[in-house]
Amino acid sequence: MEEKEVILTQEGYDNLEKELEYLRTEKRAEIADRIKVALGFGDLSENSEYDEAKNAQAENEVKIAELENKLRYAKIIDESEIDTKTVQIGNTVRLHDIEFDEDIEYTIVGSTEVNLEENRISNESPIGKALLGAKKNQVVNVEAPAGTIQYKILSIKK
Repeated sequence: MEEKEVILTQEGYDNLEKELEYLRTEKRAEIADRIKVALGFGDLSENSEYDEAKNAQAENEVKIAELENKLRYAKIIDESEIDTKTVQIGNTVRLHDIEFDEDIEYTIVGSTEVNLEENRISNESPIGKALLGAKKNQVVNVEAPAGTIQYKILSIKK
C-alpha cells in the first residue's frame, strides 16, 4: 500500500510529536492503571470497567500508530520557500466573496492541520484547491455543493 505524503508546517509537526509523546507515556500509564484497578474487581466476564479500559487501550494504540504514520510520511513546508506571488500551502489569503460582498481570510494548510475555528483550511478542500496557484487580484471559481462561488484574491501573506 502506497502511503500519502502528509504536508505539515513545522508547528503542526511539532504538535503531532507532542501528542504522540503524551499518548506513549502519560496516556498509556493512565490506561494501565485503569486496567490494574479493574482486574482487582475480580471476574472479568462481567467486569465493564475492565472492558472499557481495554477498549481505551486499543483506541490509544490505534491513535499512536496513526500519528507515527503521519510523522513518517510528513513533508514539512519550508517557510523560507513560501512566496506571496501565488497561493501556496502555508499562505494566508484574504478573499472577497463577490456574491455576498464580504471579505474573509483563510490560511491554507495540509489536511492534518485543519482548524475551521481559526480559518485554517485544507489544500484538498474545494476552496483550497481553487486557490492554489492563483495570484493577487485574480477571481477564482469554487465549485461547492450550493453552486459556484466566486472569490477575488485581495492579498497573499506568509
